[in-house]
Amino acid sequence: MRKVVISKVPFNDAASIQLTSAQQNVYYIEDTLEDSGSGEVYSLLNETGSIPAAGFVVLNNIPVTAEGRGMFEERFQNRAGLVEKEPGFKAIRILRPETSDTYIVMTVWESKDYFKKWQESNAYNHAHKKRGTKEGLGSSIFPRPSYVTEYTI
Repeated sequence: MRKVVISKVPFNDAASIQLTSAQQNVYYIEDTLEDSGSGEVYSLLNETGSIPAAGFVVLNNIPVTAEGRGMFEERFQNRAGLVEKEPGFKAIRILRPETSDTYIVMTVWESKDYFKKWQESNAYNHAHKKRGTKEGLGSSIFPRPSYVTEYTI
């Protein structure tokens, strides 16, 4: 399985991508052996698309209990894949944490406007329609609320 590192410290590797926000910069790199010393390591569970040189990045940070990991991963392995068909979509990465409990669902968009339009789309509503229902994942597998961080490349 491919590895990903997200760090607050820059990598020496030219393949790393700087993600910028008003609050902080982080650095993202796939398939690296380099250890920045302050990064979080993830296994790349699922990926579609290529990460462009410029764009808008959304990290959905989702804490999951140890008991819930299998159910959570199965849900994302069997997702409908509708987001990939949306205008402005560039890439998605599903990242499994190696040392914490927080998964990351990273989507990359041409711009923030395209991301916002997706949030208002039928595809978004379809992808999230089971949330909070008996058919959705039970809230007991989420030890605390998820949160979103937004960046630009």
